[in-house]
Amino acid sequence: MLSAVAGCPPVSGDSAGNVSRPDGSDERYAVVAVASSAGGITALGVLLGALPVGFPVPVLVVQHLDPRHQTVIAHVLGRSARLPVKLAEAGEFARPGTIYVAPPNRHLLVGAAGRLTLSDSELVHFVRPSADLLFESVAGAYGRRAVACVLTGTGKDGAMGVTAVKARGGTVIVQDPASAEFPGMPQAAVETGVVDFVLPLDEIAQVIRSLVEPADR
Repeated sequence: MLSAVAGCPPVSGDSAGNVSRPDGSDERYAVVAVASSAGGITALGVLLGALPVGFPVPVLVVQHLDPRHQTVIAHVLGRSARLPVKLAEAGEFARPGTIYVAPPNRHLLVGAAGRLTLSDSELVHFVRPSADLLFESVAGAYGRRAVACVLTGTGKDGAMGVTAVKARGGTVIVQDPASAEFPGMPQAAVETGVVDFVLPLDEIAQVIRSLVEPADR
């Protein structure tokens, strides 16, 4: 069963394909931003693996990683995903149907026209990359056209960021803390009171697709 909060009606699994924008508008989404920490590699594999070839918007990902080791996250996630997965590079533009992952120890931000920026600025909530910084930049660049999603993880990274996304009219999806391997990040997001959908992990991609893909697809 899919559940909704913040004034959105519950949505059954049978009707998840008909989920519409929580604000009732017909404005198209232009980006999906996802954040995770502990337990995130597995959760990201499930979510990203369910997004189809031809997905119409870019996907930006922050996963907390150990900066002391060279990362193979793009390769690992690429084994599950049907979309191309790459580490984000400074100055490139986020393209539809591609997954961009923040490199270890670099904040990932997005600006006008989807231009990506990497930053070595100070840690946020003891982490870099920071979900809060990514979400805040997504809110500023995309406003109502943004979807932010928080998955399993410890701590509270992402809570301030989802508040920024919602304040600019975007949509917030959170993995149900009860089903998360590590509930800290999802629970902190839920406690902001701005979350639109609280969902089991295996139902998140279905709702994202329903929101983002054209209705006549």
